[in-house]
Amino acid sequence: MRSRSGEMWWGVAVEAPDPSALARFYAELLDWPIVHEEPGTSVLGAPPAGGSFLVFQQADGYEAPVWPPAPGAQRAMTHLDFQVGDLASAVADAVDLGAKVADFQPQDHVRVLFDPAGHPFCLCQTD
Repeated sequence: MRSRSGEMWWGVAVEAPDPSALARFYAELLDWPIVHEEPGTSVLGAPPAGGSFLVFQQADGYEAPVWPPAPGAQRAMTHLDFQVGDLASAVADAVDLGAKVADFQPQDHVRVLFDPAGHPFCLCQTD
């Protein structure tokens, strides 16, 4: 974006039935601080303090997506990917925090999981 300066922020907004609880899950998973909370919204800031954020927003009537996609079911509109150094350890950490491992796993070096609100996310180990 031509009008963007280095001081401007960017982020991804994620709908959730309980934004505060989902923000706490990702704060623990990523070791990122919660930098702002208000009714219906919680924001994580990527360290070092800067312009990247994950925003969790209240979604009334939220329906968790299914994985893999199925006809007639709610599809994931987007998902988050995180690179990890040790896939098994990262999966165990995520599960300890409340994530669930998806039954369908399309690649050996990637694990698809569901966060506590049911959003799919991937942990990816690269060589």
